[in-house]
Amino acid sequence: MAKRIESVDILRGVAIAAMILVNTPGNWSHVYAPLLHAEWHGLTPTDLIFPFFLFIVGISIHYAYKNKAKGMPTYKKIIIRSLKLIGLGLFLNLFLPYFPFVKDFETLRFFGVLQRIGIVFLISAILYLNCNWKALMGIGITILLGYWLLFGFLPLPNGELPTFDRAPNNWANYLDLKVLGTHMWQPDYDPEGILSTLPAIVTCVLGILVGKILSMFKSAKILLLMSVVLLVLGYLLSLWFPVNKSIWSSSFVLVTSGWGTLILSVIYYVTDERGIKFGSIFKYVGMNAIIIYFLSSFISKTFYLTKIGDENIHSLIYNNVFVHDFINDKLSSLFYALCVVIFYLFLAYVLYRKKIIIKV
Repeated sequence: MAKRIESVDILRGVAIAAMILVNTPGNWSHVYAPLLHAEWHGLTPTDLIFPFFLFIVGISIHYAYKNKAKGMPTYKKIIIRSLKLIGLGLFLNLFLPYFPFVKDFETLRFFGVLQRIGIVFLISAILYLNCNWKALMGIGITILLGYWLLFGFLPLPNGELPTFDRAPNNWANYLDLKVLGTHMWQPDYDPEGILSTLPAIVTCVLGILVGKILSMFKSAKILLLMSVVLLVLGYLLSLWFPVNKSIWSSSFVLVTSGWGTLILSVIYYVTDERGIKFGSIFKYVGMNAIIIYFLSSFISKTFYLTKIGDENIHSLIYNNVFVHDFINDKLSSLFYALCVVIFYLFLAYVLYRKKIIIKV
């Protein structure tokens, strides 16, 4: 972007900071409910974070590629960036901080957050370069309706009726089990699996459409109106297809995009329309979003898997610094997570001050 949109950088930074917050509690047994994902159907604040980021990827695609010519140089850059994201995600899944330094391939998880970002970015960027807004909207509607019809009505190959529940006989879990086998997050499902990537692309496409509208009208009111439409459609559809992050249901796409547009409209009004300085520290995180997320995941995994005596580094720090008799267990766990977030906010500030932007 020649001129960065303050609100987009801020919302991206908020999403990354929130990801770090919910991914690094002091103790997973002591976490406040809003900082956990819904057990299956439903929506918590934590469930909004990842779709918000994909939604922002869509907005960024519009601003980054609106003046780019179609051709091999542009496609090459898109493909290389996608492969970098997928590679970083696979590295996180593969890496061990001890000999032999790589995970056993038999249980290696193939998919993950960065892999999904890479795949969704690749497909969405190519669609953006080759489709007008009407075609993008048509593709989005077709995927969301087709996904609902598939989950609700099409019998599985084994003859069983499909279901929305967490079981091998919902289409996403069935396909992941057949194709991925032991290469999943959980034995029975993967929240970033194969089939659920399709509606995740629509989340990004909706971000592209919001980016188009934002660049045309430059109005928080238009964003607010769009958010209402998306939320109404999403909650109506949830009557037949429950809001569910794990299978990235069609209603989940609409509802989370609606909340994302609503929050963006507020931040856009404050920062880009009124010119009020707000949330600069999150803007700094947003400018180096992927590298901040990658480092947080890498260091967290290293802390969990590296032992000093009988404890890993994570437990050693948490138990000796944050756990006290006079502090509630959940509060201690939250304080640890907040300190981790503050560390990465500071790191983002240092990178900004040194004018370092690491593009992935």
